[in-house]
Amino acid sequence: MNSMPKVTDPFAGERLKESPFHPRQAALNLRDAWSSWNGYKFADYYYDEEYEYFCIRNSCATYDICPMQKYILSGPDAEAMLDRMVTRDITKLKENRVTYVCWCTDEGRLIDDGTIFKLGADRFLLTCGSPSLAWLRKSAFGYDQLQITDMSDEIAALSFQGPTSCEVLKKMGLDGIENLKPFCIAHFPFAGSEDAPLMVSRTGFTGDLGYELWISPDLALEFWDALYLAGENYGIQPYGESATNMARLEAGFIMPGMEFNEALKTIHFEYDQTPFELSLGWLVDFKKPHFNGRKALLKARDQGAEYTLVKLDIEGNKPAEESFLYADKDCSKEIGYVTSAMWSPVVKANIALAMVQTSALKKTIWAEIYYSKELRHHSKVAKCTLQQKPFWAPERARATPPAAF
Repeated sequence: MNSMPKVTDPFAGERLKESPFHPRQAALNLRDAWSSWNGYKFADYYYDEEYEYFCIRNSCATYDICPMQKYILSGPDAEAMLDRMVTRDITKLKENRVTYVCWCTDEGRLIDDGTIFKLGADRFLLTCGSPSLAWLRKSAFGYDQLQITDMSDEIAALSFQGPTSCEVLKKMGLDGIENLKPFCIAHFPFAGSEDAPLMVSRTGFTGDLGYELWISPDLALEFWDALYLAGENYGIQPYGESATNMARLEAGFIMPGMEFNEALKTIHFEYDQTPFELSLGWLVDFKKPHFNGRKALLKARDQGAEYTLVKLDIEGNKPAEESFLYADKDCSKEIGYVTSAMWSPVVKANIALAMVQTSALKKTIWAEIYYSKELRHHSKVAKCTLQQKPFWAPERARATPPAAF
């Protein structure tokens, strides 16, 4: 009897990886709504994106950040190398602190943004959204006392956000977690260990009270179960990329592929951005010595940005998604475009981030909005008002200790 012929799956090596938390997340993903991020199977949403959004704002929720890129830089040259690569002064960063950074090409165009954790005198953790190992190795040229280790698959991580997040961590037994200040790090024992395998940073991408939880993959499921057990009376739920995008827009945070193009991936000339165009000039420290792109960024600062990323409050309740912006109600003079837009449930406003010609910022801005109603297409022109502060920035996000919720 002949055996069945062996079939080789040509895509077998291209299947998405699953995060250490995937078994628990798959059971909760009722819609089976998955996308991908850095080669990982990644939840777009679990049940309903608006429900998950309200969990962030009203209770607490977890977001899988295992696909985030994580690099350990260690050795006597680690600080000097990072200080030359990024635009911010890293020499001022204290141990057990976190800071937001960006880095640029020699032409001063933004490659990516991320966070740097100072874990020790000569030990740093860099996290970012896209793979950056090749750029790190190029930036390390000339630094002999430096080791770069890609830990992206070796550290499991959850973003835990929302007003009840601190209460849940306290119930879980993280003694003193309420005293952890924004952009600070603390370590805690877990699973009966005498050491402290759980690292907690008071960071996040929602603009609300929240933490990011970092642990070894072999402890991931045990940690998930302990967290969800502690949070069962506090409304704990998972949330996906769709809810994340809503929350980060309310906080005024930028997203690659929406507010900016990563400079190493663009094809068309100047379809990427400088930090000044993205209103990130505060991240560029010209007081420190040479850093990558310094000469070009000095020139860009002195010339002024042609476009500036701004926050807009728009009349009405129709989101201005992919809308063009004009200097007049007749829409005869185009001055910019919307990058992200939504009706904000918590702010009760029609909000957007947009790139606007810097010379037009003192003028009235109008958005041409297209929308559908009962299978018919409509358009309207709505007046826009510039906003200087984040749309959503509750006091609890900064309070230490956070009030019980």
